[in-house]
Amino acid sequence: MTAAPGQPVYDVDLYSDEVLRDPYPHYRALRELGAVVWLPRNGLHAVARFDDVRAALRNPAVFSSAQGVAANDHVNEISRGTTLASDAPLHDRLRTIIAAPLLPRALQDIAPQIRAEAGLLIDDLVARGEFDAVTDLAQYLPLTIVSKLVGLEDYGRDSMLRWAAATFNVLGGMNARACAALKDVQEMRAYLGGEEIRTRLRPGSWGDRIFAAADRGEVEAERCPVLMRDYLGPSLDTTIFATANLILLFGRHPDQWELVRNDPALIPNAINEALRLESPVRGFTRHLVADATIGDLAVPRNSRVLLLYASANRDERKWQDPERFDVKRRANNHLGFGNGTHMCAGLHLARLEMTALLEGLVERVAGFELGEPVLALNNVLRGLASLPVRVTRA
Repeated sequence: MTAAPGQPVYDVDLYSDEVLRDPYPHYRALRELGAVVWLPRNGLHAVARFDDVRAALRNPAVFSSAQGVAANDHVNEISRGTTLASDAPLHDRLRTIIAAPLLPRALQDIAPQIRAEAGLLIDDLVARGEFDAVTDLAQYLPLTIVSKLVGLEDYGRDSMLRWAAATFNVLGGMNARACAALKDVQEMRAYLGGEEIRTRLRPGSWGDRIFAAADRGEVEAERCPVLMRDYLGPSLDTTIFATANLILLFGRHPDQWELVRNDPALIPNAINEALRLESPVRGFTRHLVADATIGDLAVPRNSRVLLLYASANRDERKWQDPERFDVKRRANNHLGFGNGTHMCAGLHLARLEMTALLEGLVERVAGFELGEPVLALNNVLRGLASLPVRVTRA
């Protein structure tokens, strides 16, 4: 693939360490260059503006996921036919199975347990006074409650974070980080694809339900391990990063925390605003199955297009003062969870977990004093590996 006639070019590797550490100036440069920009170092057409990214996500007939959504050919080849790398009707059939326990009505049954666990956690952390907002706070609910709901035994549960990070790392460019992550992905596939996996799952768990669907003929038996993997990413790193980002933003903007403390009805707004400003998922690619016009530029079929959610969420054409954290902003139409048919299936669970934690924090914490944050370098995700915090009791 090459640049289209008249297409602007940005000669930077978007998956390099330098860009991952500070991507936002690069996103801004892409938006200023045009609606679709050629990335020669990645072999991709980058779409960075809000309206164009959302329009592409809502047009799967042209912007297809069936040929994979990674930025490298190898992973696109081996991931075809998964929920993430498929189009209708296969995608709809697979998503129906994995999304069933993640729908709002189904989550009502576990919401009291999540709120109770969140309250106990916050009591403990506030009593300690100092803790890590990633390892002590953000990871707790996914690694305790969610892993139990998925039904993984101890070995699988202990490996979930490593597997989840690897799952996203291989979806970027095939750099050293992605190559190293392939070993973890292969380990995850071997574990979930083993003949004994069903006997390891807790009866009635989300994982067990997948195999029960196969028993009823709703899905092919060989797809069960693939569907199991769908619970690892959405239930883990994305939620963990989003939660830690909330604490980072409130620590940096104490006036916004005071607004939420005085009016807890702003919690949903605050979650949306944090997902907009610090989007956990940078973006995925799509394969053009037909010629497409993006902005005023014609992009030929068979091109690979990178849709940058994180850039769209800071697009000056969409948002007023987009780099400001404002809990009163109505940001419910952000693209932090994607959009269209591939919108994140775990978004309701993520909101439930983050809401439960914030509800506990507003009652008990007057403010956050931040230590030095440590970035977790990942090709596709943006979030923290560590964030020391000292809290002032309410």
